[in-house]
Parts: sequence; structure tokens; C-alpha cells
Amino acid sequence: MKQTLGQLLEVQQTTLLSLIDLLKQERVAITRRKALEIEQIAKEKLDLIYKIQQHDYLLSSHEEREQLTQIEEYQSQVAAIQNLVQECQQYNDINGEVLQRAHLSFHKLNNLFQQSRGRHQMTYNSEGIAQNVRSLGTNLKA
Repeated sequence: MKQTLGQLLEVQQTTLLSLIDLLKQERVAITRRKALEIEQIAKEKLDLIYKIQQHDYLLSSHEEREQLTQIEEYQSQVAAIQNLVQECQQYNDINGEVLQRAHLSFHKLNNLFQQSRGRHQMTYNSEGIAQNVRSLGTNLKA
């Protein structure tokens, strides 16, 4: 049995709300630096995005899709769904920034550890990342 437009819109809205909850969980996992949780959430996030894409396709190919712009109830549901999509994008952008900051923080901490092992053995690569070189100046052949 084919789903009605109303049913498809309900499922789409529910899936987007689930994605928002998952994005909130992702931010907490990132700030707490829980790598396994972040990985699991990323997989769940991809599953939800795939479901959203599937329902979007079902809506766009539905034989009564013109009603989405003609019936007021459907119009309000579509508007609510569009707002949820924007909210998801905002959460995802914020999570990306938080993840980037955490990554930079890790590199700074890693550089401090390398410096504490010996300043004379440290150099930087072309990306500006500190490297501990044990043979610095000792492998010269004259």
C-alpha cells in the first residue's frame, strides 16, 4: 500500500527531529572527546540522512505531489520540515566548528608533549605540525 502525502510528511518530520536529537548528542560527545561515541553517532547520522533522502524522493515522485503546494495543511507541514532542515544544518555547522577546535586543541597538546621530550629534537613539517626528529644534525656525512 502506497503511503499518503500526510504519512510521508509525518515520517519526514519525525526523522528530522531524530536527527536534531542526534546532532545534540554529537556535540556533547565531541566536547567530552568520546571518540567511540562520535563514530557511532556519525553512522547513525548517515542512516538518518539516507532515510530523509529516501522520503524526499518519495514525496517528490508521489502522484499527488501538487497538493503539497495547494493544501494549506500540507503547506504548513512542508514549511515546518524546511525549518527543521535549517535547524539541522545549523547544528551540524556548530558541531563542525566544535570538532575543528577540538582537533586544534589536540595538536597543540601534542606539540607541548613533543617539546617536553626535547626542544633540540623538534622541527616543523610543511603543514606547520611539530615533529620530533631524533637524527637532527647527527646523520651528516662529510
